[in-house]
Parts: sequence; structure tokens; C-alpha cells
Amino acid sequence: MLNKAKTLKNYKLNSVDGEIGKVKELYFDDEYWTIRYLIADTGNWLIGRKVLISPNSIVSINKEEEYITINLTKSQIDNSPSLDSDKPISRQFQEKLYGYFDLPVYWGGVQTVGFAPQTGGALIPYTFIKNDKEKLMEPTIDENEWDPHLRSTHNVSGYNIQAMDGKIGHVDDFIIDDETWEIRYLIIDTQNWLPGKKILLSPQWIDIVSWDESKVFVNILSEDIEQSPEYLEESILNRDYEIRLFEHYNRKGYWPVAKKDSLK
Repeated sequence: MLNKAKTLKNYKLNSVDGEIGKVKELYFDDEYWTIRYLIADTGNWLIGRKVLISPNSIVSINKEEEYITINLTKSQIDNSPSLDSDKPISRQFQEKLYGYFDLPVYWGGVQTVGFAPQTGGALIPYTFIKNDKEKLMEPTIDENEWDPHLRSTHNVSGYNIQAMDGKIGHVDDFIIDDETWEIRYLIIDTQNWLPGKKILLSPQWIDIVSWDESKVFVNILSEDIEQSPEYLEESILNRDYEIRLFEHYNRKGYWPVAKKDSLK
């Protein structure tokens, strides 16, 4: 199922033994454009701590009642490696976290979700960090060194979109596949160029992102973007719409293609 990042924010997080808070933010890695963490706002429960929930721990999403169920207990979360709310997320801290929860890591060329441009989109098996609880709780060198590939969906919203022949709008939101947690689309607001129209672009069509300039470069002409199927907030994003979108840009879809859906 496809969900908007802004919609998932503020969803309640239900653990095995009760509510732990709400979704405050989502972090993705800029190599695979896949959500790696939901950041929990735990209210008065764990004050001063940044609680990271991996999608691997998510059991289900209830859109009607706006909550996400995770397969962790409050005790597990309380006793997990602690990260101050004002500290960046480092690779060293992630190693502790994944080891503590016995979760498969996603970095270092080993993962099962997210397209890998350097391998043509091939999926590679996960590996696990050895779980040594005592060692995981020890301080590590360079623990404060930020992981440069982790990005906040909130911070990237607002980035300008640069087509091959000019600026065409800005990032308004992200559409996430909650089966793989890949970012399937960037929602682009073209209000300063095409008043009132929003369109979708796949991360696979991105040439490069200038993080210093807050700018996303896509290898598409502005004319093609102008004529692309419009994305309406109230519309249902279904496979028929996606097929039309990918056909418009003459791109191959990410889904298993049946004969009737084959792109020319």
C-alpha cells in the first residue's frame, strides 16, 4: 500500500504492551531512497531520547484509526541503546541498535529492500550484526559522527526540482510503499510554474541531488513534466495511474509486469 510521509506523521505507535507515542519524523537513506527509521515522539515517557523504530519491527498500519503496530515491548525500547535527542544518528549507533534488536543491517552492500542503481536494481541478501548485548551498550569511537546518507523527509520537503531545461517546482511530500518502505514517488508542487498542479516523479529518474543547494536534478524536460498525468490529493493512486505515469515518461515500472501491462 502507498502512503504519504506527511500522513504517517502523528500516527500512534502501538507496542506489544501499549502505546509508546507518535511518529514524529521519517528518515531515509539517499542511496536506496528507502525509509530506514520512524522517529518516535514518546511524550513524557522517555524524555530527552530519540527513539528509532526500524520498519523491520512494524507489524501493520491501520489507516482508518491512524496507528502503527510494532512487535517490540516497552521494556525492549526502554533498555535499547540510548541516543540523546539533540545528537545525530551515527553508523556506530545504528550498529548498536540493530545488534540489540537482532535486526538485519541495510548498509555495506547488504540489503533486501530498495533499488540499487549500481547493481541495476538487484536485491542482495541481508546480513546480521552479532548480538553481544554487553558490548553493544559500551561507548564507541566517533559515536557522534553523523551518517551522511540519512535524510529527513521533513528537511528534504521544499527542495527545488531542476529539470533538464529549468526549474519546475519543489518537493512537497513523499509517497512510500509500506511493503518494502521504498520511496516510490516525490510529490512535486509546481504552483510557481503550473499553478495548482502537482505531479509525481520517481527517485529512479533523479540524476543527482545537491544537498548543499537543496536542489534535485532530474533528467526530464520541463515540457514532459508539464504534460504528465496530474496527481490529485483526493485521487486514489492505483496501478492504472502508475502505468499511465511510467508510459508517459517511457520508463519501465517497478512492479512485476503482466503481458497486458507491458510497456512499449
